[in-house]
Amino acid sequence: MSDLPPCPQCQSPYAYEDGNQLVCPECAHEWQPGEVDADALVIRDSNGNLLQDGDTVTVIKDLKVKGSSLVVKVGTKAKNIRLVDGDHDIDCKIPGIGAMKLKSEFVKKQ
Repeated sequence: MSDLPPCPQCQSPYAYEDGNQLVCPECAHEWQPGEVDADALVIRDSNGNLLQDGDTVTVIKDLKVKGSSLVVKVGTKAKNIRLVDGDHDIDCKIPGIGAMKLKSEFVKKQ
């Protein structure tokens, strides 16, 4: 097994060397060895799994929607999430409710 680091963008273990750069075959990200991407968001779900843009997540707790009488029930799936920086780290669309921001501590990765 190689001792190359995983891709900093998608955490793929299949990175390979191309000249003086490392390349990820899964997401095509290129980086220098030892380089740390300060802009990369590292957001984990309630179980510690790394979340990425486009993932599907499931709500693990009933969540009241502020300003309305709606409730997001346990087991509700949110597909094609987008990770953002801030207090609520996930932008998504909840079926029957619409666009919402969620905290990653209340979801688990599918």
